[in-house]
Amino acid sequence: MESNTSNNNSKKPTTADAPVFGVNEMRLSWRQIAITTIIVIGVMAVTPSAWKHAERFETGPNYRIPYAISADYWLYQRRADSLSQLVIPVVGDSVVWGEYVRKEGTLSHFLSQESGRQFANCGVNGVFPLALEGLVGQYGQAFSNRKVILQCNILWLSSPKADLSIDSEETFNHTELVTQRFGAIPCYRADAATRMGAFMNTHIGFYGFVNHINTVYYGQQSLPRWTLQESDTDPPTRPNAWRNPLSPLTFQVPGEPIDDPARGQNSRRHHAWNSRGQAPSHFEWVPLEKSLQWGATKRLIALLKSRGADVLVILGPFNEHMIADDQMLEYRSIKGNAASWFRSQNVALVMPDALPTELYADASHPLTDGYQLLAREIAADAVFKDWLKR
Repeated sequence: MESNTSNNNSKKPTTADAPVFGVNEMRLSWRQIAITTIIVIGVMAVTPSAWKHAERFETGPNYRIPYAISADYWLYQRRADSLSQLVIPVVGDSVVWGEYVRKEGTLSHFLSQESGRQFANCGVNGVFPLALEGLVGQYGQAFSNRKVILQCNILWLSSPKADLSIDSEETFNHTELVTQRFGAIPCYRADAATRMGAFMNTHIGFYGFVNHINTVYYGQQSLPRWTLQESDTDPPTRPNAWRNPLSPLTFQVPGEPIDDPARGQNSRRHHAWNSRGQAPSHFEWVPLEKSLQWGATKRLIALLKSRGADVLVILGPFNEHMIADDQMLEYRSIKGNAASWFRSQNVALVMPDALPTELYADASHPLTDGYQLLAREIAADAVFKDWLKR
């Protein structure tokens, strides 16, 4: 009878017979890794430049980055790069951008009208000095070796919260633009992964381009998030899961809405700050020497000057009618010290008078007629005229 041990004659598998790389289907050699790396780097370098030629980006004398895509810093850089040397950029926060007015009612528009020179609206809605420092530093190389107007808004010193020097955690706009160093901004508590992602998005050009695609075409979402976005129906569905992921790519940067219900003289928001009985307020002023926003402003001036820019600062227009009488002395001291510093740095400075109270929408934003009057006063200022000529 055949023994049950006859199966022992079969050869047992050994380590040498096992696949070299186990479950891996393919393992690149060092030569293949090098070739792949070169291809990827080439694509990352070429694609953003090629995209600019394919994508329609229509601007005009009153163009400003639309509110809906305010976080598209790659587009901001493209806009800045497109400016002629004869055009003077006006850089600043939502006061320059024009929070309550249409693009034809902004400071840059009326400056062009009053002075006979062409000015460009290079403000960004929601930006502040700490973020503006990062925006100009990473995306404003086009502001080198030319005249630049920088608007300085005292609003950012009106409280520790506005200054971002408050100890408790706060959320704020444009976090990718601020310094990602731990402890630099007390109220900014992002984790290491978030900070690293923000740093890469603003310091590696291709990541900024990807952010442009996500912001303009995919509703400020990454492609995976856009694909899984749920509808407002009950039960919710995922309509984008069945769409061609390339279908949103229209190669056309959207402009502002023709009829924006939130801005312009026909808007329900376009009214004087005190039209509903609001009284003057008390502010928690932050001294210049302790202010994070003021420190960013000084560094921004130094950066622009190091790049050969001829800078003129507009200090204002803060709504002084909103300040309680017992705080006016403190406000004027802060404003005067700021003005003294600008002059000590040989920076051309214009300090327009406060506008009539009915021409302010809030603490720092003028209404349309306010911008027109402000531009008229600036254009008539001797310092401004000399700065234009030199």
